[in-house]
Amino acid sequence: MTAYAPDDRVMVSPRYMAGAGDQLADVLGPLIHLFGWPTQHDATTGHVTIDSPDGSLFVDFDPLQPLGRWCKVTHHEPYWEVVFSRQAPLEAVAAVTQALPQLLGDTRHAEQIPITDMPVDQLATLHLWTVEDRVLTSPDWYCQLLHTPEEDVSWQAVHAYFENQPLATFTRDVPEGLVRNFFANLAAPIAVERAFRDIPLSSLDEQSALITPVRGAAINPQVAHALARLSQPGRRH
Repeated sequence: MTAYAPDDRVMVSPRYMAGAGDQLADVLGPLIHLFGWPTQHDATTGHVTIDSPDGSLFVDFDPLQPLGRWCKVTHHEPYWEVVFSRQAPLEAVAAVTQALPQLLGDTRHAEQIPITDMPVDQLATLHLWTVEDRVLTSPDWYCQLLHTPEEDVSWQAVHAYFENQPLATFTRDVPEGLVRNFFANLAAPIAVERAFRDIPLSSLDEQSALITPVRGAAINPQVAHALARLSQPGRRH
């Protein structure tokens, strides 16, 4: 029997075990409120579409998408596409969508919304992922970032528990800065906050995620979580 109620707020790591979460405002809000991108919203279905001011970029969020690919970023001339599944942490999705205006030359808020320039392989090493034959693998082996530059989908993040649906896919001409931003956030060791009910059942069943409470912690919940992670035998991340 779990010690948490469904509505309890908890800290979870690794991030790729935490599920999407509820931070949708961080994914779409900056484009709408900080950069003024035109938006259409269907309140009945929750479907949101956002266009860049020049019409070259298109963001589509569809929570009822039947195949689970609920967030898509599309660019025209050249055509490229990024697709996120409903299991991708929304913090990592936001690291991509918030960087989109900079690709079009809008540098407002660039200091607050940076695009990392650290190569993907170095990011992997920094976060203790292994790098071998264009495959980056998490310390616990549950998550991988695959690089296949000769394929139409040149990058994809996959998860052992969600074999039929990658966490994210990036087609060949996607600017690599967006891949770096996504991966830097996905692999970061800092825990993310979730409602307990939103954590994937697979993460709970396999006890593969570290979960600590937000309320009732004697110290900052992030610090408490980090200390709990360090105290776990054999845990590298």
